[in-house]
Amino acid sequence: MSFLTTLTRIWLTRSGKPFVFTNESDRQLSFGKCQNLGLYVHIPFCRSICNFCPYCKEVYAEERCSRYIDALIREIHMVGKMNHTKKNHTKKTVTSLYFGGGTPALAADRIKEILTAIRQYFIITEGIGVELHPDDVTVPLLQSLKEAGVTKISIGIQSFQKKYQNILGRKPVCLSAIRSALKAVRFQTVSMDFIFALPEQTFADLKADIDTAFANGANHIAIYPFIDFTFTSSSVHGMQKKEKYRLLNAVTKYCMSKGYRRTSIWTFSNEEGARYSSMTRDYFLGFGCSATTLLHKQFKINTFSVEEYCRRMDCGELPTSLTLRFSLRQRMVYYLFWTAYSMKVSAADFEKFFGIPLKKMYGFEFFLAKRLGFVTEQKGIYRMTLKGAFYYHYYENFYTLAYIDKMWGIMRREAFPEKIQL
Repeated sequence: MSFLTTLTRIWLTRSGKPFVFTNESDRQLSFGKCQNLGLYVHIPFCRSICNFCPYCKEVYAEERCSRYIDALIREIHMVGKMNHTKKNHTKKTVTSLYFGGGTPALAADRIKEILTAIRQYFIITEGIGVELHPDDVTVPLLQSLKEAGVTKISIGIQSFQKKYQNILGRKPVCLSAIRSALKAVRFQTVSMDFIFALPEQTFADLKADIDTAFANGANHIAIYPFIDFTFTSSSVHGMQKKEKYRLLNAVTKYCMSKGYRRTSIWTFSNEEGARYSSMTRDYFLGFGCSATTLLHKQFKINTFSVEEYCRRMDCGELPTSLTLRFSLRQRMVYYLFWTAYSMKVSAADFEKFFGIPLKKMYGFEFFLAKRLGFVTEQKGIYRMTLKGAFYYHYYENFYTLAYIDKMWGIMRREAFPEKIQL
C-alpha cells in the first residue's frame, strides 16, 4: 500500500522528495489574492462517539464547548484581520462555508454568532452548509439554522437499514420526523450521507437507501466508501476490490438511469444546483481543531487537541500544528487529485491556475489515462469514465490509509508533532 503511493508520488512529482510536514507556523496567512477560496469551520463535539469515525471529535460537555466556540471566534477574527490594512478594509469574497464535525448542531445556539464574525471579513457567494446528525433534524433547530443564513444541510444517515445500523453502532432513524421537518423548513440542498462497501452489502441494500432518501426530502446523496482506519476502535472490515467495483458501478448506473446528476465521485442529485462538497475548491481557510488551510504554496493543519487549541487562542497564537511547503509539482498533484473528485479536469483551468499548460506537465499521464479508458477528452476537458471513477476511488483508499491514516493517528496522540514525513 505505502509502496504504491510512494511510487506514484515519485512519478508524478518527478522527485524522490517526500511530503514533509513540520511544526513551523506562519504568523501571516496570505489569502487576499486567492480566487475560488472556501471556508471551513470544525465543531469537534458529539453526543457519543461512533467507533468507525476517524474525524477529530470528543464527547460533548457544555462548558468545554462554550470555551471552544469563544476560541474559534477569536481565530476567525485573527485570520480575518490578516487581509486588512490601514488603507484597505475590503471584505474577501469566498465561494462557500461548511460546518463539519463532530456534530455542529450541538453549538446551534452559537452558529449565528460564528457567522456574524465571519461576515465581518468575508462575503459568501455560494451558500453555507452544516452537517447534521439525524437526531438534529427537527423544526426548531432547522429554523434556527435557516434564520442564521444556512442554505445547505448534510444529514449523516449512514444507512436506513437496521443490520448496518447495528454494525456501525447507530440507532434507528425516525423517517417520519425527518420527512416532516424537511417539509416544514426548506433548504437549497438537503444531502444525506451513506456508507458503501460494508460487509455483505448488496446493490439492493444501497438502492433501498437511495430511494428512501430521495422519497423523504433529500435532493442530494453522498455514498462514501467505508475505510478501515487503524486508529479507530471499529472491528468492521470492508469488502474486496472486485465486489466494490461491481457495487459502485451498479449504484452509478442506477442513479444515472433515474436521471440523477453525478456531481462528484460519490455524490448524486435529483435537482439542478443541489450540491454539497467542501473538497473541490482551489484554496480554503480552515477554522477550529483539525481544520486545514490550503494556499498557493502551503498546506497547514490545526492541532487536534481541543485543550491546546483553546490555550493557543488564549495566548493570541494561531493553532497551527503542522505546515507543508509545496514544491510546484507537489502543488500540481494536489490540485489534480482533488479537482478530479468532481469527475473532470479542465486543461484551461489548470493553465490559468499555474501558468503552465497541462500537456507540458502531465501530457503523457493524460494520454495514458485515455488509452486505458479512465477518461475521455473533448476540447481540453477530461471527464472520468465509470472505470476511471472506480480507480480514482480505489487509489483514494490507498492514499487515505498511507497518508491520512498515519498523519491523523499521530496528531490524535500529539498536539504539536515535531515532524511528519509522508
